[in-house]
Amino acid sequence: MSSRQDPSAPRSFARRLVSRGRARIARADRLTLAAALLAVAVGVLTFGIAATVFARHSVNHDEGVYLMQAALLLSGQLEIHAGELADAVHPWFFIEDGGRLYPKYNPVPAAMYAVSMWLFGEPRVTLAVVAAGNAALVYLLGATVFDRRVGLAAAALFAASPMALVTSSVFLPYAPTTFLNLVFAVAYLRSVRDRSVAFAGLAGVAIGLAFFARPYTAVLFAAPFILHALVRVAVAVRDAGGPPLPLPDPVRRHGLTALFGTLFVGVTLAYNFRMTGSPLTFPYEAFAPMDGPGFGERRILGHTEEYTPELALRSNGYALWYLATRWVVAGPLGTLLALAGGGAAAQRWLSGRPALGASDGSDESDRNDADARAMRRFERTAGLLLAGVVVAVVLGNLFFWGTNNLLATFSDPTDGLVAGFGPFYHFDLLVPLSVFGGVAVAAGGRGLSRLRARLSSRIPPRTARAAVVAVAALALLGGALGAAAAVEAPLDRHAAHADKYETAYEPVESATFDDDLVFVPTPYGEWLHHPFQPFRNDPGLDGEVVYALDRDPVEDFAVIDAYPDRDLHRYAYQGEWTPDPDRHVDPKLEPLDVRAGARVDATTTVGIPERVETAQIRVETVRGAADEGAGDEFARYVVNDPDGSLSVDWSVGPDGVRLAGAPNATVPIAPEGDEAIVTVTLVDPTGSTFTYRQEAAVRAAGGGEAGGSEAGGTADAGVEVVWPPERSVCRLVTECGTEGTYLPEDPDAHAEWVVFETRADGVDDR
Repeated sequence: MSSRQDPSAPRSFARRLVSRGRARIARADRLTLAAALLAVAVGVLTFGIAATVFARHSVNHDEGVYLMQAALLLSGQLEIHAGELADAVHPWFFIEDGGRLYPKYNPVPAAMYAVSMWLFGEPRVTLAVVAAGNAALVYLLGATVFDRRVGLAAAALFAASPMALVTSSVFLPYAPTTFLNLVFAVAYLRSVRDRSVAFAGLAGVAIGLAFFARPYTAVLFAAPFILHALVRVAVAVRDAGGPPLPLPDPVRRHGLTALFGTLFVGVTLAYNFRMTGSPLTFPYEAFAPMDGPGFGERRILGHTEEYTPELALRSNGYALWYLATRWVVAGPLGTLLALAGGGAAAQRWLSGRPALGASDGSDESDRNDADARAMRRFERTAGLLLAGVVVAVVLGNLFFWGTNNLLATFSDPTDGLVAGFGPFYHFDLLVPLSVFGGVAVAAGGRGLSRLRARLSSRIPPRTARAAVVAVAALALLGGALGAAAAVEAPLDRHAAHADKYETAYEPVESATFDDDLVFVPTPYGEWLHHPFQPFRNDPGLDGEVVYALDRDPVEDFAVIDAYPDRDLHRYAYQGEWTPDPDRHVDPKLEPLDVRAGARVDATTTVGIPERVETAQIRVETVRGAADEGAGDEFARYVVNDPDGSLSVDWSVGPDGVRLAGAPNATVPIAPEGDEAIVTVTLVDPTGSTFTYRQEAAVRAAGGGEAGGSEAGGTADAGVEVVWPPERSVCRLVTECGTEGTYLPEDPDAHAEWVVFETRADGVDDR
């Protein structure tokens, strides 16, 4: 017998080794390619939702804050310099300080939106990039902690979660901050696993930027990692017997992370000093000092709450329940997957085995014992850090009353901001939930492979393969249907709001502006972008159109004086503006003019239905009648048996508003500006009434120059009147607000007999 070995044996072994290596690389490449395609698909889908469902933005009016802030950054500004017009152009959630206006939010998310505005003229590109980036980073995180199969499953679960999909499609800071937190987590874990100084530096930059974006959110996410770094540094110093030179690897790497993170904390404090005058006073605190974390009295604007630990537990309990049942992928199914995956991983860690193998997807059998033990320790540590994120986010949000404000009413997940976006202060929880859910999905895939192997030993392999494919297909179909159902409900709610906004903004969107000034109403108080988010000014308040709040006559005339050469308009609507998407309004964009002269003569003609017994004509002023010694508060007269139509003559002069045909017919006006109100109230035999009401801003000459005067009026003219007046028609009452706004261009908005015509001319009879 020959003792010579077969010369082909080493070559055969080498070929098998190379073949196995190529197969693993190919498998890893396929998984990475699938993750890349998934990320691109998520980005495209996010852009599509943002451009359609949220084309005119959402019910969360913070979007307008970030877009206005992005425009400021693009123009090289941190604030709007509005001077005396600050109150007239005050955007929602901006702080007014001596004529300058600055946002309550830190500028990092807005800067991210500004990049795509600068490059593409479309900020929604940033939404798409952030959504795609989050999906890709969740893949990398899952692959780093466990393996690529887990990473791919986790990315899919994250992307399909309703809270991720909806919140990533609007201009809010939660998805961008999570993007930075994910960069930090992946870089930190890579720095630990690979002992990489470069990744350590990247981790510090990322968490520093996240702190600059949303300090409290960044601290909660980073808390377990910071604790881990402190322990590793302490152990390294102890093992070295004191502060050694050169520094041990853990000290150098974690020290670099801390250095870069601290640098951005310094940038944040410098920004605070620039905006508020104090490095420790954040802009949100300057806006509402009682709006930060903590218990006791909490307050923002007119909303006050005694925030107690009991209320914190109750509101956060509801928020977490809604997250678990409505806002993770497939609702309860996604939560069960995360629990199952976390339980499976914990069980294997306790038994000393890795959850799903080495982090690069290779078999543990191919590693030496030292490498295998190191990978098991790393996987266990990284998994515990992800679990620590859950604990930190849940406990940390107990100290912030914001979650309570998302819930309009407890136990109703379809009311309040939570109905449209989920409990977004817990947005970072989607990361560990998705990764642990990915563990369960990957384990299920391995279970199906084992099932196929067992079935193949008992039935024909083709039949076994078909059975396993059928089980997998049913599982995927059930998961897909559950995910689609979970996403459908909030998107439907937002689509209803989109329909409302499309109708409401149509007159403005269809108008062509060129050096115009538009007054807008104030249904929620004196704020721009609340609720009309698309009506945003250029940072210099000098764009083709300037939007200003429609307030009292003195303030409106001040705006007109500041823009004497612009064409004037008033945006108004019939109906009441509410958050209810089913309550639409009928809008109009009405051109305005300033009529001026020594006197302005006006005629109001109204329609009269049958059976009207009397018409009561009345004129009053809002400010002048309240002045001491101003004289009569109103003038009035009655017309009996009006028939068909009625014309009322009235005029505005320096001495006041005069109603023709009435005794003591002149009502004084305040020289700096006043509101003249003329009403015609029709009364039928039953006592029912119908009132034509018009309110005109008027002032005596000398208040400043006004543009667009039909009579060529100047500051030397006697009076100025903004024309046409605000007109409304009211049943049973004499004042009905926007519910009765007159729409002259809409014949279906009023009864056929309703006619409301006005005419005015400046008269120079000096």
